[in-house]
Amino acid sequence: MEAVWQKYAQFISLQVQHWMEEKGVTQKALAQRMGCSQQHVSALLKGNSNLTLETIARIESALGVDIIKSAITHVQGYGAGVGAGYGVGGLEPGYLNEPRPVYVRKSGTLKNDSCLKYPIGVQTFEKIIEGGWLYVDKTAWIYKLAKTGQFYFLNRPRRFGKSLLLSTIDAYFSGKRELFEGLEIYELEDEWIEYPVLHMDFTGSSYSEIDALDSKLNDFFERYEEKYSCSSREQNAGVRFSKLIEAVANKTGKQVVILIDEYDKPIVDNLGDYALMDDYRKGLQGFYSVLKEKESQIRFCMLTGVSKLGKLSVFSALNSLKDISLNPVYSEICGITEEELRKTFDCSIAEMASALNISKDECYSEFKKQYDGYHFTSDSKGLYNPFSVLNALSSKRFAGYWYETGTPTFLVEYLRDGKYRLDDLETNGVSEATLTGANYYEPDPVTLLYQTGYLTIKEYDKRFKTYILDYPNDEVREGFLGAISLVYTPLMKRRGDFAVSRFVRDIEAGNVESLMNRFTAFFADSDYQVQGNLEIYFQNTFAVMLKMMGFYVQTERHTSNGRIDVVFDTERYVFIIEIKRDGSAADALAQIKEKGYDKPYLASGKKIFTIGVNFSTETKRIQEWIME
Repeated sequence: MEAVWQKYAQFISLQVQHWMEEKGVTQKALAQRMGCSQQHVSALLKGNSNLTLETIARIESALGVDIIKSAITHVQGYGAGVGAGYGVGGLEPGYLNEPRPVYVRKSGTLKNDSCLKYPIGVQTFEKIIEGGWLYVDKTAWIYKLAKTGQFYFLNRPRRFGKSLLLSTIDAYFSGKRELFEGLEIYELEDEWIEYPVLHMDFTGSSYSEIDALDSKLNDFFERYEEKYSCSSREQNAGVRFSKLIEAVANKTGKQVVILIDEYDKPIVDNLGDYALMDDYRKGLQGFYSVLKEKESQIRFCMLTGVSKLGKLSVFSALNSLKDISLNPVYSEICGITEEELRKTFDCSIAEMASALNISKDECYSEFKKQYDGYHFTSDSKGLYNPFSVLNALSSKRFAGYWYETGTPTFLVEYLRDGKYRLDDLETNGVSEATLTGANYYEPDPVTLLYQTGYLTIKEYDKRFKTYILDYPNDEVREGFLGAISLVYTPLMKRRGDFAVSRFVRDIEAGNVESLMNRFTAFFADSDYQVQGNLEIYFQNTFAVMLKMMGFYVQTERHTSNGRIDVVFDTERYVFIIEIKRDGSAADALAQIKEKGYDKPYLASGKKIFTIGVNFSTETKRIQEWIME
């Protein structure tokens, strides 16, 4: 077998030298592309370097070649099993059929093959490429956008790659061909025409004051007015933007490319503050209306955002804007597919699995449970959250990285006011109009949750043309319930007698008296303030608590005779709860009997507990409860 290894090493050494001469690549340049020292490359060319999967993958990416296939062909028949990809010198069995990482122009010196650079928080394409960070190639989508249209809109959840997408488009239209070497667009594009790019980014500012938007727009104008020597004293944002586009087009003799990141942030930051939100809407209306007016001077325009709230009012004049948010052709333009995860991060997954003392397959499985599951069309591939994937690989542990960066404040407050049942958020039968809703005064929480990434498409009913939504993965589900629990069940975090474990023990043991006494004490605590619609609030509290405990719970569960307020079950028991306000627990229990709420569960073989609860609107507490 040593002889086989020697054949591999000799062939790869000679072949790499040949490819370097053919492509005009020096040892220094190859070292930069591979992300290793020049000494490492020198040893490789002399056949003295240990060949690992990581090293081979880097060479393949750096030179745009397939080393393994060439080596197998050359050494075929020399030694048993070589033609089948037999494990030699780090070449695992079946390696020809395994995806290998893609490394693009990695610079700097790495001590070993495991020192990869994950672009956490790095959203500038040029910085990623020149700095040797890992990059998942999305450039083929950019080429398609550039060649088939002019005005685009895309909404995706935060930290899903929108800013990096626009930065990559910026580099492409700026004619920076050298940055794209090794990427798909490098071979697709023949012209590489340089266009002037106006790139507006609404992130990085808090829009809590009316002057914040004017300040942000003024910084944008001054930056490009200075660059193109076309200063203006115009105060109106729309007029100033129009003059800037015209001046840049005239000065360069080319059409202008306009990129606007997080177009909706000033509005979304103020959902619920109608006065400030409306002022921002009016200001943005004038700014964006210029895009239609200057259409002939614009080569390409793309706007991205988290949501489409306010889209119809802001863009009423821009009817040529193509929304690709639900377009299956572009469903993978942001996020990471399963194939991309395995191709780009396979070695990293293996390292993380080793660090956690689990198998690589188990590590992939946990990644899927935690971070996969986003769908933006009915039949698209599942997408991983890139921010969470990069953080998990960097820290080599699973955690809720995406959710830790922010909470759906508006939605939490909306639910706290008792306007919406929590169970209605995990909903079936949602129309496309709901997913693309644009009522920013009273947005549907389902619309808001979908557009911001807390819900995603799971199935599509072709007959009724409706979508089935659910949480995309465990990270989002657990994070969202955790945020909601701070509103509905704060005592569970602070009081030992209200700890989740105590409720769980009562439920699993079928100890209804202890469970209901604990619930009664929970609501009676002076720190606990019930708000809004009492019945909805009470149902939501039950739902949050039980879901945090890991139980499947339904509120307002439909039966042939009515709707059950709260129902949940375990392996041995079914709990049916009916709630009355300012009535009697006996009336609640009687309703369960009269309506036959227990009938759907009689064949389950489980013991059924029916519980009547009376809730006082005066004291906002459980006044009494009875059980059978």
